[in-house]
Amino acid sequence: MKTEIKKQFRWGLLFFLTPVLLWLILLIVLPQIDLFVMSFRSENDAGEMVWSITNYLNFFHEPIYWLTFVRTATYSILVAFFTFVIALPVAFYITKVVKPRFQGSLTLLLLLPFWVSEMVRVYGWMILLRESGVINHFLLKLGLMTEPIEMLYRDSTMILGLVYTSMLFMVVPLISVLDSLDDSLIEAAYDLGANMWSILFKIIIPHATPGIVSGSIVVFMLTLGNYLTPNLMGGKNSLWFTEQIYNQFIASFNWNQGSAFGFLLLFLSSLVIWIGLKLSRQTLSKVVQ
Repeated sequence: MKTEIKKQFRWGLLFFLTPVLLWLILLIVLPQIDLFVMSFRSENDAGEMVWSITNYLNFFHEPIYWLTFVRTATYSILVAFFTFVIALPVAFYITKVVKPRFQGSLTLLLLLPFWVSEMVRVYGWMILLRESGVINHFLLKLGLMTEPIEMLYRDSTMILGLVYTSMLFMVVPLISVLDSLDDSLIEAAYDLGANMWSILFKIIIPHATPGIVSGSIVVFMLTLGNYLTPNLMGGKNSLWFTEQIYNQFIASFNWNQGSAFGFLLLFLSSLVIWIGLKLSRQTLSKVVQ
């Protein structure tokens, strides 16, 4: 009887795992292996494909490439920081201030905008901020300015869009980790004379550190690999590294160089995350729990 149950369990497990494994292998693993091999192929003077690391060396030989990556990584870190600054009060309010029966409703309100595609949300911001947009219209009507201002195609606007599109991925980990914070610790700190900033930096943030690091990693990676928002809200001068990859694949049709840039993005972003984990004294296993 036990043997039959074990066999049924194994067949059932195999039945459910097979689609997942096929999806992972055929759509993720094999294409990535193919791109990795392609990144080490380049043309010689005779026009023949040979093995070389030229595609990787081009990243360091051309300042526009590595400067664009530094700019992209710096802005991605800023987006993660601004997202955390906005998301922490929101998560704290939902978990510790509002009544429990309203927590689900407020969380649902946070989720609602993300039921719409990123493109629609970005175009919504463009309608608000463009020269003939809603904000300029009301400012002109109120007499606060005499002519419309172009708010789009600036780094600050691009960061605003990236923070908005990434907000959910910071709020959810913070809500999860702050929900386990014992309210009596905050009450005891108030009774002992601690002010708001002391409670924030000595109780709330230390307790929420795994959620902060987890959310920061997700936001950083999503922002670093984002193409749509920087391209639409940052304009032609956005200089985002994913646009360099897109240009190599689509504009120049240089798949070998594009593959090398893609893996350099993966390696360098992983390096930034490793440095962040070391500085925050967190481990990846603790963060993903």
